[in-house]
Amino acid sequence: MLGQKLKSLREAKGLLQRQVAAALEVDTAYISKMESSDKPVSKSYLPKLSKLYGVSVSELQTLWLANKVYEIVKDNNLGIKAIEMVQKELENKI
Repeated sequence: MLGQKLKSLREAKGLLQRQVAAALEVDTAYISKMESSDKPVSKSYLPKLSKLYGVSVSELQTLWLANKVYEIVKDNNLGIKAIEMVQKELENKI
């Protein structure tokens, strides 16, 4: 989710992975792994990525959080039921 979004944003801006890596002060391999979802995106990079790509931090944070939830429940057959329970709980707090 987040990796795919970051790749599409980078491509839409016409940036190379090495340019994004330089902006984040990381190596190009990290950007490649982030975009392919082989390595999780550090939350601390979201503000810089937001500015670089011209999108809101909250959009990237939402995708970041969705990735975290997905990683926790993806291999559990009760994952959807657990997410539904959490959704109901969150709706009650709004």
